[in-house]
Amino acid sequence: LLMMTHNNLNTNLLLALGLTSATIGSWGGLNQTQTRKIMAFSSIAHMGWLITALALNQALTTLTMIIYITMTSTIFNFLATTMTKTISDTGITWPISPALTTTTMLALVSLAGLPPLTGFMPKWLILKELSTLPLISLLLLMTSLPSLFFYTRLAYFMTITTPPTTTNTEYKWRFNTNIKPNTTLIMASALLLLPLTPLLYNTT
Repeated sequence: LLMMTHNNLNTNLLLALGLTSATIGSWGGLNQTQTRKIMAFSSIAHMGWLITALALNQALTTLTMIIYITMTSTIFNFLATTMTKTISDTGITWPISPALTTTTMLALVSLAGLPPLTGFMPKWLILKELSTLPLISLLLLMTSLPSLFFYTRLAYFMTITTPPTTTNTEYKWRFNTNIKPNTTLIMASALLLLPLTPLLYNTT
């Protein structure tokens, strides 16, 4: 809907809306313990980056949306596979599938936008487009720091607090893990697309 109407919207209004959304999403997720609420605030924060991209370049908006959907699908795939509801639940996912847990930790870091993973690509391109507006660029970068904190907290609970430090780990191996067949494809897309930046940017 925004892409259909962006020609009639004020650019400054879109930039202000994007910055507000990124700020609310990043600060709102700090005090959450349920993974679904964290992902909801993550979506609000990424919507801010998406609106900012819309004010600058429509092709970049499409690319940002595709990459965000890919990364979020990866995380929700992990949450559905391991039946994780809270942050403390992530500490006992290692026995279910160590490989899945490790790659999901990297996907969280990618969602935070750290190089050299896929999530760095849209932020990099958006900041490049914002090079003529240094104040907006700086404020957007500052709003990504709280988001980085709660992604890192999830990654810490997921991989650093490994068994046998949790009490109910011994029972987790009894459950069958139904890993979905598309997990490898979306996981690879969420982690390894940064070298393809020129190709993806020019074809969207």
